[in-house]
Amino acid sequence: MPVIVRHALIGVAVFLAQWLILGRLQLWGTFPDAVLLYIVWLSLQHGRMAGSIAGCGFGLLMDAVYGTWGIHMFVKTIVGFLAGLFPLEERETLLITPSQALLGGLVVALLHNGLFVILLALQTGARTATMITTVWLGSAAYTAVVSGIAALFTQGK
Repeated sequence: MPVIVRHALIGVAVFLAQWLILGRLQLWGTFPDAVLLYIVWLSLQHGRMAGSIAGCGFGLLMDAVYGTWGIHMFVKTIVGFLAGLFPLEERETLLITPSQALLGGLVVALLHNGLFVILLALQTGARTATMITTVWLGSAAYTAVVSGIAALFTQGK
């Protein structure tokens, strides 16, 4: 199976898990973003072009499901591009420890959710503290925890 098709199928599975499972596992109104973590992993593994394309495609899927036309696509494309800018000596043997995943997931989610909250506030005109505490900070922390847990399961692979 070609690499592109394999990554697309894995991405669709991650998107479905995000939409059907993780989107319903809310803690105090926050939810993790596994699609964001997959886009960042893909861009670290294959570079900024793959990250940008994955961010655009999966962001468009998330926009279609959640009704935020253009916001997910724009923010995930930017994050995929930025994560792909970091040069790695050996992209094929990328091994991320749980502590790196936790910290990296927190930084990436803070960037992503911050941009998302700004654009969502501009689109809807909403100016509430819930957007900052829940959508930005809470969801970023939840995404970071999911990132650390995912790294625990991929340690032996």
